[in-house]
Amino acid sequence: MKILIYGVNYAPELTGIGKYSGEMAEWLVAQGHEVRVVTAPPYYPEWKLSKGFANRFSQEDIHGVKVLRCPLYVPAKPSGLKRIVHLASFALSSFPVMLKQVFWKPDVVMVLEPPLFCSPTAWLTSRLAGGKCWLHVQDFEVDAAFDLGIIPFAWMKAFVSNLERWLMQRFDVVSTISHSMLARLKDKGVNAPVFFPNWSDLSRIRYDAVEGSTFRAGLNVLPEHCLCLYSGNIAVKQGLEIILDVAKELTDYQFVICGEGASKFDLQNKSKELLLNNIIFLPLQPLEELSAMLSAADIHLVVQKGGAADLVMPSKLTNILAVGGAAIVTTESDTELGRLARGDAPCVLSCEPENAEALIMAIKQLNADKRLHAALQRNAMAYATQHIDMNEVLGKLENKMLEFIK
Repeated sequence: MKILIYGVNYAPELTGIGKYSGEMAEWLVAQGHEVRVVTAPPYYPEWKLSKGFANRFSQEDIHGVKVLRCPLYVPAKPSGLKRIVHLASFALSSFPVMLKQVFWKPDVVMVLEPPLFCSPTAWLTSRLAGGKCWLHVQDFEVDAAFDLGIIPFAWMKAFVSNLERWLMQRFDVVSTISHSMLARLKDKGVNAPVFFPNWSDLSRIRYDAVEGSTFRAGLNVLPEHCLCLYSGNIAVKQGLEIILDVAKELTDYQFVICGEGASKFDLQNKSKELLLNNIIFLPLQPLEELSAMLSAADIHLVVQKGGAADLVMPSKLTNILAVGGAAIVTTESDTELGRLARGDAPCVLSCEPENAEALIMAIKQLNADKRLHAALQRNAMAYATQHIDMNEVLGKLENKMLEFIK
């Protein structure tokens, strides 16, 4: 097959959509398919261009994938309006590059949301090339932007939501990463949406007690101290201020916040103002250090604001499950994440979002109850093996593509 992937984020970004897009493209190449990617220079989650990249049109080969990069506006401090301009700038600059791919005649054009701005171009390219068009929703950007107040113009919501519905219904296949998000697609008028979850490379991301101990020692965290780790994007929708509130109360616990994002600077300043000496801020860790860091944590924190859990599925969770991490997720009980905490084999512990006292109680409970901690670890690893192994997930994707181009 000839597969054209279209989205604003791509490798070498270490987290979020770019990580998954890069792994997907390289996996498909390894299966013998021709893959091209139209994307932007890497900038996420730091919101600045990665070292060694220029904000211009360029072309490169990454592990057999032809990567075509298009310039875009990257705001240093992204606000609602700046995010719209940011995504629109990429949609505009990439338009001629996408149309040029018509002559390559891709069998499948897959566009990743966000940004929704790119959907019309992807649809047009696939139709002109005689191929199929596939929309994969990693994040309901429209719903999240309005519900979380990122875009304050409520009067725009009905118009933008109707436009989103109309665009989605034009695609041959629409997929997303969780069952709750599948239900939301159906509510938006999408017939037979496809479940295509995020994954983890279980051959590379796995529990390593020795490396975990070494990582802890490098942070001067004693074995008897409980290490609580948040690793991922540091932005508005996470609401990570709650970790500072918790750390202020749990002074005998060690907290690590690892990642980059638009809110990191403010979070660090607030930590200094509160005189917190039990929080360590780390930059994003390279892939070769990821298993060690995840293995070092006693408790993993998957923190989100209320109302966000069924709009986004945290990409950080897949790797936590892969190492058998004991995780606390802040989510309502009736969400996709909440359901992971229920049943006969719960693989996470959940608590009410945006409630520092509830999170404190959950941390204390999980630290004190060794049987619960061990059960969550076992169940997490079993869930990862059964549901999010990279080869299994991407194998099903490949079969679906082959099936619908016939």
